[in-house]
Order: sequence, then C-alpha cells, then structure tokens
Amino acid sequence: MTVRLFLVAHAPTEATRSARFPDDEPLTAHGLAAARERRGALRRIDVAYRGPEARCRATAQALGLDAATDPLLADVDVAGWRGRTLSELETEDPAGLVAWMSDPDASPHGGEPLSRAMARMATWLERLPAGSLRVAAVTHPALIRAAVLHVLAAPPGGFWRIDTEPLSLTVLSRDGGRWRLRETGHPLAAG
Repeated sequence: MTVRLFLVAHAPTEATRSARFPDDEPLTAHGLAAARERRGALRRIDVAYRGPEARCRATAQALGLDAATDPLLADVDVAGWRGRTLSELETEDPAGLVAWMSDPDASPHGGEPLSRAMARMATWLERLPAGSLRVAAVTHPALIRAAVLHVLAAPPGGFWRIDTEPLSLTVLSRDGGRWRLRETGHPLAAG
C-alpha cells in the first residue's frame, strides 16, 4: 500500500516577484489566475492539506482542493526579516545573513531556525497515515525543500541547492516505512 504525496508550492505573491521575505500577503492577480488555470490538475486526491497562510489557502482554493489547515505546513518564521530583500540584508545585516545561510541552527532574524522547520516537515511527513492514499499539500518552497532533504536523508546544507518555483509540483511516495522522491520542481500542469 503506497502513499503518494503531491507537494505544491503556493502561487506567486508580490514578495515572490520582488524577492522579499514574505509576510502573509495575498497572491498576485497573475498568481491567482495561474492557479485557477491549474484547477483539477491534481485528480483523485483522498486528502488535502495546506499551510495556514493566506497564500496557501488561496492557492488550494484556486486548485479546487478542499484542504485542511495544518500548522506544521506553515512557512519558516523569519520574524524581523519579513518584507526585506536579500540585497537589503547583505547591506544591513551581512553577518546575520551569512550565519543564516551557513548554519541551519542560526536565527539572526529572531524567528525559527531552518533546522526547526526541517524537523517540523519531517514530523509532518512521518505522521501521514499509512495505506493507499493520494495526498496533496499546498505549502511553501522552504518546506518542500525540507521534505526533499528528509526523503533523501541529505545534510541540511543541501537546502540551498534545491530550487522550488511557485506552483511547482514535487511528488513523493511511501511504500511501507520508506519515502522516495519521484519527481521534483515540475511546473504544475493546467487542469
């Protein structure tokens, strides 16, 4: 009995377009339209989940998923860096930015360390019920990266080597107790 998990990165927001650390902003008009074009792309889903943020809720609704909110699928809390760009941080807090990108336990922004977000995603994956299920989850690129690292038993440094675009699809499967990566980073096809 196999669990097939379809992880969808939420549609673009203004923060995505401007390379800013996000706050709980809505999707752009283009992002919402792109998600609506993909309505029905995920078929025969037995259960769906989403992160608690507005961008995950709107993406799930646009895709036609009746998704339950799960706080474990929340984005990484970057606290004091919300709304700021990497370029701004390179100037204003270069040591903090270097620490955050090189040490998964660092939290120079005063929020959640990446290591905690990675552990949170691993917990979520391992809590999924066994059986023949098709599960969809709309979440954030950082959490999808964390899922891929967990499945591959890869070191935390690999986090920065995984690209996850808005509305991309990553598919994992679990047969028994072992997760496998089936595909990653594919654009979600139109419905």
